[in-house]
Amino acid sequence: MKIGVIADDFTGASDIALTLAEAGMRVAQFIGVPGGRADPDLGAGVVALKSRTAPVAEAVEASLAACDWLLEQGAQQIVFKVCSTFDSTSQGNIGPVLDALADRLQAGPVVVCPAFPENGRSVYQGHLFVNDRLLNESGMQDHPLTPMRDADLRRVLATQSTRSVGHIPASAVAQGPDEITRHLGQPAHMITDAISNADLIQIGRAAKDTQLLCGGSGIAIGLPANFGAQPSTPPWRAIDGQGAVFSGSCSRATREQVDIFQTHAPAFQIDAATAVNGDYDIAEMARWVLAQDTAPLVYSSADPDAVRAAQDRFGTTLAADAIESIFSRLAIALRDQGLRRLIVAGGETSGAVVTALGVQTLTIGPRAAAGVPLVMAGDMAMALKSGNFGGPDFFANTLALMEATP
Repeated sequence: MKIGVIADDFTGASDIALTLAEAGMRVAQFIGVPGGRADPDLGAGVVALKSRTAPVAEAVEASLAACDWLLEQGAQQIVFKVCSTFDSTSQGNIGPVLDALADRLQAGPVVVCPAFPENGRSVYQGHLFVNDRLLNESGMQDHPLTPMRDADLRRVLATQSTRSVGHIPASAVAQGPDEITRHLGQPAHMITDAISNADLIQIGRAAKDTQLLCGGSGIAIGLPANFGAQPSTPPWRAIDGQGAVFSGSCSRATREQVDIFQTHAPAFQIDAATAVNGDYDIAEMARWVLAQDTAPLVYSSADPDAVRAAQDRFGTTLAADAIESIFSRLAIALRDQGLRRLIVAGGETSGAVVTALGVQTLTIGPRAAAGVPLVMAGDMAMALKSGNFGGPDFFANTLALMEATP
């Protein structure tokens, strides 16, 4: 193993796994820290954790355990994969985890760059943009768990980290690896500008000999070439049979996808109060899903006002936990009755579902959309979608892609 990745959620893990696979590396995505050895022929291993919104101490402990395991597999470079919207709370978890990893690796300067230009995320003058909007004007300010109200990543990270936070400007990145390296002269977390994939490739070249990097999946674009990898398309075999879509994300993009998909597909909305009260019959829900002629949608996605109302009534996490439990138990029931294709929208929802299913390793397939691969979990085809990713027709297109012969 050349590159080891620690991802703070499951959709982010499959996102960066796709980036590495398309860059020519043989990749496996592990659900949690494995108990045994990895295949020695892997070029990269991605450990998916559910640590983005975990208590800080728990996130640090899990991330260090993942780091130790990846090093035992021979990883020469560690990437801490965070969301391309860098979402976290003021207490963490990005800063504390990154500090702990830097200490464990005795790392010098750390490139920190969540840019993902293909999905509209860019970093300029140390500020994170989502398309043409600053992060705090993009809708992320209304995230129910990790609202982002400051686009200046230097300030965001400085509130969480005990290390110095510096900046590598776009003017330096444009001059190439030597100039980027020149700026990597101090043991600090260096917020690095990037507005295009070309910038990320230059950053990857400059980071050839660094021990630790942090960013979104884009940070990995230029890394495999340092180990001699050549771009390729991950293999896939067609999977047909009953399908379903679960959506727990409340992002703008996912809400639009939900609205479009339910115009031509059966849909069932999970109500927060009913979930908290334990009034859903999972067996009945599973029967409804499997009785549909086309893949149906089961969703809890709601607009920010509805989410805030649920949080005000039940607390920040009670409703979310209850809804995740519904999705998790429904996924088990459907899997046991032969479900073959499943799309899950939302990082927290994806983590809950995959964990409930007892999946240990995901095999990475081709892309369904930028940042979203098809994956195989045993004999089930899945796609784990970060909330803001994918086009308006993502659900229908991805279900069809799962059935297609390459």
